[in-house]
Amino acid sequence: MSDDFPRPPFPQQQQSMPGSSSAMNPLPDYGEITYKGADRLAGKKAIITGGDSGIGRAVALAFAREGADVLVSYYNEDEDANETKRWVEKAGRQCVLMPGDIKSPAHCRALVNRAIATFGRIDVLVNNAAHQASFSSIEDITDEEWDVTFRTNIHAMFYLTKAAVAHMQPGASIINTTSINADTPSPQLLAYATTKGAIQNFTAGLAQLLAEKGIRVNCVAPGPIWTPLIPSTMPADKVVNFGKQVPMQRPGHPKELAPIYVMLAAEEASYVSGATVAVTGGKPIL
Repeated sequence: MSDDFPRPPFPQQQQSMPGSSSAMNPLPDYGEITYKGADRLAGKKAIITGGDSGIGRAVALAFAREGADVLVSYYNEDEDANETKRWVEKAGRQCVLMPGDIKSPAHCRALVNRAIATFGRIDVLVNNAAHQASFSSIEDITDEEWDVTFRTNIHAMFYLTKAAVAHMQPGASIINTTSINADTPSPQLLAYATTKGAIQNFTAGLAQLLAEKGIRVNCVAPGPIWTPLIPSTMPADKVVNFGKQVPMQRPGHPKELAPIYVMLAAEEASYVSGATVAVTGGKPIL
């Protein structure tokens, strides 16, 4: 199989958290040039967390080109978030930016309230925002780091979902971002991998709980994806060869995940719920 995506080794690079797309080499491909919409989400209203960059930006761009308006939740990466907004609006759709800390239950409820006030309803909730950090031993993981990881990755997912479900109608969709780490956890990402396992179980249980409401719940399990999270949370020597460990021998780019989120949000996936869709460059998940 041929492709034109960059392959490791990559230039040495390191960023402070949470990282920036524009400082990466090579630049992540969000599908700005290549993604073509087909009105698969025409008229839908979506919330996307972590939509300033990485997978979230690619999903926001794809949703917009498929006809959806989006509310983008992000922490404080204003430059990246405004770039996402520019691409959404270029597609002719509305983009509401809402910075803030999703570790706060009140902020999660405020996100949902803002979406209802702006759009009148919520058709799709994409729980994508995540925190990760690398540690070589459990002794290095502070209580605060463990708490931040769980509050960002799994607690916020509960707060947002609980608030959004009250406004969702039959046919609505919830899509959670888990990880290959849910099945094959990296020891250096102990806290992150543990939350990703929790997300997979949260998804499976919630799909059963919400089936009678006609709301579908699925998750996407990315493998190594080239996003700002990588140079801002991993050691420089890991970044150089990032993605080389999977059969395709390269990391995926955000645009390679966006079609999966579109599929799970679209009405064509009406019988898909409780699923985990792996996007891992050929590495199987259990």
